[in-house]
Amino acid sequence: MVILFALLALGILVAANWYLWRRLFRDTTRRPGLARRAGAVLIAGGWVAAVGALVAERAGAPFWLQQTLAWPGFLWLALSIYLLIAVVAGEVVRPLLRRVLERRARTATAVSHTEPVPAGAPSAPAREANHTPARTTHEPAPAPESAPTPESAPTPTPSRRLFVSRVVAGAAATAAVATVGYGTYGVLRGPRVKRVTVPLAKLPRAAHGYRIAVVSDIHLGPILGRGFAQQVVDTINSTQPDIVAVVGDLVDGSVKDLGPAAAPLRQLNAPSYFVTGNHEYFSGAEQWVEEVRRLGLHPLENARTELPWFDLAGVNDIAGESEGHGPDFTRALGDRDTARACVLLAHQPVQIHEAVKHDVDLQLSGHTHGGQLWPGNFIAAAANPTVAGLDRYGDTQLYVSRGAGAWGPPTRVGAPSDITVIELASTRA
Repeated sequence: MVILFALLALGILVAANWYLWRRLFRDTTRRPGLARRAGAVLIAGGWVAAVGALVAERAGAPFWLQQTLAWPGFLWLALSIYLLIAVVAGEVVRPLLRRVLERRARTATAVSHTEPVPAGAPSAPAREANHTPARTTHEPAPAPESAPTPESAPTPTPSRRLFVSRVVAGAAATAAVATVGYGTYGVLRGPRVKRVTVPLAKLPRAAHGYRIAVVSDIHLGPILGRGFAQQVVDTINSTQPDIVAVVGDLVDGSVKDLGPAAAPLRQLNAPSYFVTGNHEYFSGAEQWVEEVRRLGLHPLENARTELPWFDLAGVNDIAGESEGHGPDFTRALGDRDTARACVLLAHQPVQIHEAVKHDVDLQLSGHTHGGQLWPGNFIAAAANPTVAGLDRYGDTQLYVSRGAGAWGPPTRVGAPSDITVIELASTRA
């Protein structure tokens, strides 16, 4: 089944890229030549870089190689998605544009055949009679006009079909490049602050207005490095939170390669707490737990701490089950005082169902990226109970951050990055 699925996926990928090459290069050129070959090299080379970037990251290749492949490879992934969407959308425009051109051509032809003769002007036969001298029987007949030479013949213009193909392909390429360019700029400029008020029935009046800065999915790696981490830290500090919650997927790589990139986390001004995400388990979770502890964060590994006005708990990510370090809700929440409000840090939204069973008041999660690349939000919605924002499950509320960074392509479309300041509100205030 795995082999059949892989072959099916490969077939779809090849067919999609052949379709892109056909619409962008074959249909926009008159005959085989350099442009078609260059298009094939561009598409094939883009996918070689993309696959290379993915394999290099997961295989722990030398970091310089990961960085070399990451930019072209991951950007091609994003660009190919929007090229395909734009070209498919162009199939709707193509017949409409062709029809408009045909109508204009018919109108121009009709006008040229019905030009009015100026008033008082002699008719065509009369003009010929008045201005064409009679030819005597001894006068030789005029020689027929010679056919134009190739040098004097006008350069032929592209056919209507070729013109339409070039217009649609150009528009599709422009739209795709602009979309990916703007989405990449949105990631690199850093996340924006989002503020959400969450009322909690068990929260004492003295804690009304308590602020938790929630940051998830920073994804430090071959593309987003120390400078990006510094942006995130500076943004969090500017909100002056009471505590900081880092809810997983901090890194995509080893402590050896990314330890210096994560160093700015030491500058967080408020007490900061950390739980693992699935990507930590691809990157050496135990080493990263120790590293964030060294940087001054407090890892909550299936653990709970009692803050003055509520309990703050954290559970490991589901991906830790493969290493025997999965989530343990009973250990984190089993013996707590349920009369106190409880806030749970859990990377994946699907952990909400266990949170409900353990009387958690608020779960803070990430993982989804809000879909990251539209229409990925529909895929994320199929796999997660909540994709982004605040939701309620029984007496438990769930807030899902879109995340601060990006995985794979450093690009977001329709899912802007954020750092959320959760302001707790007491219903007794």
